[in-house]
Amino acid sequence: MKKLVNNFAFIDSQNLNLGIRDLGWELDFKKFYKYLKEKYSTTKAYIFIGYIPGNETLYTKLQNMGYICIFKPTLELKGGKIKGNVDAELILHTMIQYKNFDKAIVVSGDGDFYCLVEYLLNENKLEIVLVPDEKKYSALLKRLSRPDKNIFEFLNRKRNKLELK
Repeated sequence: MKKLVNNFAFIDSQNLNLGIRDLGWELDFKKFYKYLKEKYSTTKAYIFIGYIPGNETLYTKLQNMGYICIFKPTLELKGGKIKGNVDAELILHTMIQYKNFDKAIVVSGDGDFYCLVEYLLNENKLEIVLVPDEKKYSALLKRLSRPDKNIFEFLNRKRNKLELK
């Protein structure tokens, strides 16, 4: 009897969103959720996002699509720039959920996740790292991929499948 796969996705929303937008297109989050489920047997998709009052409609849409939103309080910096770095939350929640998933899908190209990706890889708990743009991601993360074990998939190659139309 085939064992059911129970993989969880941990999504750095800012890295994902900004990486895709820098490529000149917009991600369809509904298609992306379906892609995660179908290709990687994802049963839970945690999306880590800075909380900005007034964006409740967006958060509700994401939750209705199936994402589990983990919010980080944000700060407004000089010039109106919003800062809501979610790296620590993503790492913490991955480790909180560690015993509950078979493999993790980490969605980010940020080198701050080097220690997490390395640990998951060494423990055989990493399914894949989904990087928004293969031309713009951390050199630290690149070190973790080996010829016998490619750990990356690049979302820029999936534009036709994941773009918001």
